[in-house]
Amino acid sequence: MILRPASVIDGTLHRVRTGVQWRDLPARFGPWKTVHERHRLWPADGTWERPLQQIQAAADAVGEIDWDVSVDSTIVRAHQHAAGARIDPPPAPASKGAEGPEHQDETP
Repeated sequence: MILRPASVIDGTLHRVRTGVQWRDLPARFGPWKTVHERHRLWPADGTWERPLQQIQAAADAVGEIDWDVSVDSTIVRAHQHAAGARIDPPPAPASKGAEGPEHQDETP
């Protein structure tokens, strides 16, 4: 079986879309180990970067890219124990030899 780069790209995209394990990749994309290995190596050697830069340059030349970036901070969540924290520290417990009544109905 001759493995075309297009089938490796299609296999990688199929995995990203469906979330399947590499071992469950359909045979039409070629051996899963080959697709996985190329998926792992291509970012390191710039195989994905060159076509991306060419596509971006062509789209930018005709005004199809809006380079404005917006960051939405509404997704940031605090830990569940972060809600309802005290502002002031709790009062210190009274020591055993402290002055004052021990119960409410006692008089000093």
